Amino acid sequence: MASSTKSSSKTSSKSAKSSKNGKSGAAGQDDSGVGAKTDYLELFRQMYLIRQFEIACGENYSKGLIRGFLHLYIGQEATGVGAISTLRDDDYIVSAYRDHGHALARGLDVNRSMAELFGRATGTSKGKGGSMHLFDAAKGFMGGHAIVAGQLPLAAGLALAQQYEKTDALTICFFGDGSTNQGVYHETMNLAAVWKLPVLFFLENNMYGMGSSIERVRAGGIDFYPGMATYGIPAAEVDGMDVLAVKEATELAVERIRNGEGPQFIEAKTFRFVGHSLADGQKYRGQEEVKEWEERDPVITFPAQLIERGLATADQVNEIKATVDEQVAKSVEFAEQSPEPELSEIHNDVLA
Repeated sequence: MASSTKSSSKTSSKSAKSSKNGKSGAAGQDDSGVGAKTDYLELFRQMYLIRQFEIACGENYSKGLIRGFLHLYIGQEATGVGAISTLRDDDYIVSAYRDHGHALARGLDVNRSMAELFGRATGTSKGKGGSMHLFDAAKGFMGGHAIVAGQLPLAAGLALAQQYEKTDALTICFFGDGSTNQGVYHETMNLAAVWKLPVLFFLENNMYGMGSSIERVRAGGIDFYPGMATYGIPAAEVDGMDVLAVKEATELAVERIRNGEGPQFIEAKTFRFVGHSLADGQKYRGQEEVKEWEERDPVITFPAQLIERGLATADQVNEIKATVDEQVAKSVEFAEQSPEPELSEIHNDVLA
């Protein structure tokens, strides 16, 4: 049987409950309920960087400087930052088309990432991939992928390679709730369980698959993690708006994978504050629902909690904001000044 765990936190963390592993509080907590060894300001810096990067992307999309589809990560920053903060350099990350946040949390160069969105030769994929295909093998970031659920079997393959090499490295695969309607989702879960692959499946459940509420298109309701019992994969649910809760839940899953316990599954309940893409009019949901989730905005609530608990000062938070604002502005300038790919490059790096 797969174990099911619920984990939430208050910048603090409520204890995670597990039917198999008992209770587990947040790793390294101090008396305030916050992880004593955690670099809180770095977590905030990454979330704020993602937010400002995405805002800049939206602005430049409106100017026509970024083309194609653009899927912003605004609202979901705590999930990617909390999860990726637990990984090692030799771990792999695979993402979907909403990949900017994961790429930046992994440490991809901000200038080159922005240049890729602008379609410039200095981009992470030489300007050929765009928004949905950020990539940096040197960072273990094995790409964003535009095909819904297409990254799932790829993640299994990467994990199989790690298993074959007999290391304790792992692969984390980010995907959305819309991916679960694809047959390859179930095929990958089954294969990963049968082969006990070192892979962490991380579902960012933002309640909407493109323009459809989960409740309208899924017979089993809005919770996915209980279904992992079918495959015998231990599964947890976590508050995706709480970066420390996500970090704690991921640390537990990562530890189990490195111990040879096979695949793990985390479902983070989160929410995108903007449309599925910038072409989305959002007629399928009301503004009241959006405002309710915005009240839990991690980019606002997390630093406020740090200041309230004496773990950071307002000056430190403002200094981070100023530094990041300048960094993002310079990335736009870098992208604008970078050359477009030469026509002679059109057939290079094409592996099909």
